[in-house]
Amino acid sequence: MLNQLVLIGRITHEPEAVILEDGKKVLRFQLAVQRGFKNYDGEYDTDFIQVTAWEGLATIVESFVKKGVMLAVKARIQTWQYQVTDDKKISMLEVIAEKITYLSTSKAKLEEEIKWFLFFNMIFCYNKSSILRRWLVWR
Repeated sequence: MLNQLVLIGRITHEPEAVILEDGKKVLRFQLAVQRGFKNYDGEYDTDFIQVTAWEGLATIVESFVKKGVMLAVKARIQTWQYQVTDDKKISMLEVIAEKITYLSTSKAKLEEEIKWFLFFNMIFCYNKSSILRRWLVWR
């Protein structure tokens, strides 16, 4: 039998871990996952899926993952049943992360990195050309 789920999407908010009474760390985050097909209007719908990470994985996600980052999450689905009243039960599905792979930076971070790259590249090209001019004059 196989209980495996793979999701690729972007984090919708800054993840924050919670330490439970028994000392275990748990982190819940929401992943925006675009569907692989277009709807009737010709647009892609997006599903917002709640993912739970425990202990070491929760620490890593809390430390390194920010809003907008694209992740691949390998997970399993776990079911829960709650007794609401004597005659009524509620069943829930929970996505439990087992492995998380960092795929890309957020769009804002990427734009910031490109801006700095272009800035430093411009300075380097300017300095390179002035050094070349000085060398030609000196020669």
